[in-house]
Amino acid sequence: MPTVYPIVPGHEIVGRVRAVGAAVTKHKVGDLVAVGCMVDSDRTCPMCQRDHENMCMNGVFTFNGPDKHLGGVTYGGYSEAVVVDEHFVLRVPKNLDPAGAAPLLCAGITTYSPLRQHGVTKGTRLGVVGLGGLGHMAVKLGAAMGAHVVVFTTSPHKQQDALRLGAAEAVDSRDAAVMQQRAFSLDVVIDTISADHDPNPYLTLLRPEGTMVIVGAPSKPLPVSAFSLIMGNRRLAGSGIGGIAETQAMLDFCG
Repeated sequence: MPTVYPIVPGHEIVGRVRAVGAAVTKHKVGDLVAVGCMVDSDRTCPMCQRDHENMCMNGVFTFNGPDKHLGGVTYGGYSEAVVVDEHFVLRVPKNLDPAGAAPLLCAGITTYSPLRQHGVTKGTRLGVVGLGGLGHMAVKLGAAMGAHVVVFTTSPHKQQDALRLGAAEAVDSRDAAVMQQRAFSLDVVIDTISADHDPNPYLTLLRPEGTMVIVGAPSKPLPVSAFSLIMGNRRLAGSGIGGIAETQAMLDFCG
């Protein structure tokens, strides 16, 4: 969307409650809380009624969104303070380091949501493509859910990082022979790459009826081969952040 200036960004916010309104019941002064990518929605649409506020057509982003209460635009986490309706304020488990918890509000939920949507659990064979901001979250979360995590990267020096973060295997995706050996071996693939790339080698890693989920945001359309999907009844999906309830569940899981 067009940027409205002045702009104060920030959508991964962790802090202490300074003050509460008279009607607030969920949080009290001093609580460690978090605010993620959104601060408002219409609360009445079918998506909101299903706890998918992130898909509300009248949702309001944490910054550079229309401020329905004060007018103008919303200002994000680099403000001196943020005022938010309690419905959009999340509880941070006491055993989470605030600095480590903050990235969970975007990258964490962006990877947790599709892992839950597509049934990743103990015994799932999960591929993670890319080991950047989203990829390393997908590795840690997938491993914590009990999945056998295989990381695919074009940076060999990241392979040891992948294993340290919880991956069972790390593969150089530029090695065509190794990629061919792994065809039809995975249940779910999370593609976290934001650069332009060919998704078809990763689609061929899926078992029949497997799913590849796009969470990265390349600037150009991806060249998907129809036969990569047809052969094996594979599915190609997309996912963004989650709703408030799912984001809270993600924080609790990480705690």
